[in-house]
Amino acid sequence: MRTLLKWVLRILLMLVLAAVVVGIWKREEIQRLMAVNSLFAEDKIVHNFSHMNEAFKTVDLPRGKGPTSELGYGTGFDLPEGTDTWIEDRSVTSLLVMQGGQIRFEEYYLGTTAEDRRISWSVAKSYLSALFGILLAEGAIDSLDDPVVKYAPKLEGSAYEGVTIRNVLNMASGVTFDEDYLDYNSDINRMGRVVALGGELDNFAASLQDSFTAPGETWQYVSIDTHVVGMVVRGATGRSVAELLSEKILQPLGLEHDGYYVTDGAGVAFVLGGLNFTTRDYARFGQMILQNGTYDGQQLVPADWIAESVWPSAPTASGKIGYGYQWWIPVGAHEGEFLARGVYGQYIYFDQPRDMLIVATGADRRFRDPGVNDANIEMFRKIAQSL
Repeated sequence: MRTLLKWVLRILLMLVLAAVVVGIWKREEIQRLMAVNSLFAEDKIVHNFSHMNEAFKTVDLPRGKGPTSELGYGTGFDLPEGTDTWIEDRSVTSLLVMQGGQIRFEEYYLGTTAEDRRISWSVAKSYLSALFGILLAEGAIDSLDDPVVKYAPKLEGSAYEGVTIRNVLNMASGVTFDEDYLDYNSDINRMGRVVALGGELDNFAASLQDSFTAPGETWQYVSIDTHVVGMVVRGATGRSVAELLSEKILQPLGLEHDGYYVTDGAGVAFVLGGLNFTTRDYARFGQMILQNGTYDGQQLVPADWIAESVWPSAPTASGKIGYGYQWWIPVGAHEGEFLARGVYGQYIYFDQPRDMLIVATGADRRFRDPGVNDANIEMFRKIAQSL
């Protein structure tokens, strides 16, 4: 009996030691997985959204050595009735309103500050669209109707074979992808765990085999489509998206602070949602877009590309919100009204005829409740109309 007990104790000790060794060896991966599992927890979400570099691998987006472009302050104004309630209900963390190139309102909430580099989530998709327009004009990509596998051969044999660049820009690839953030086993959450555990998103995209319709026929929001746009950019140029974005857009904008991208295990930028900037630096990008691609006297993004990008060209359902090339167009939008949007309350809203934009960041855990996005857009419209 004593001999058996000794063997049992030895086995338990060996198991404990093995667990310790694995824990040390895989410590970084375990920490990232734990961080992902608590990323949206009520008591942590605000902090986490300002410190994504504590939970994920990242790559810097240098602002360069040039001067900071000044954002002047215009005449202040009173926010319309109901804004305070909206800010509280939607867990808004920052709100910045610009008109005529000047800040008309700027405030930070829930303990955040002007120096916080906040996660963009899918606002990042619109940045990639702007970069893509530059590369298309430069001739790095031949045509929007080229198949994606021409530039991303890794996708041959996947559901993306036969899909064009235009299809993925429009979110009309027809590739089956479950975007339910509340389902642990959904594709979007599986993809998040790939990033957290140091996997490669190129492999994840290439592993997708199923389609629910032919390319170009139906719009369905498929975030991995944006990663495929990034694969096309990297394949066409032989350079990283981070390098290209910093060189061609960020440095000419004269940002206040360096930004950064969340990356996968291969160091590839999480282009579908991994940008991190201060609210003012999001506003600098927004001001360039508002001005049809010009900033500080330079034409950074071709004006005709921006016009084409924010046109509701995707095959969305009648009467529903429209979609262009990684930009949203609200129901009932007037000309020059469009937006970039990310989960949990991230927005850059544009009203070109009023020469104004709104940057809002948030930690809204109820962002998927019915009517929330529509109510947010109506609030932006009320603010715009009050100027």
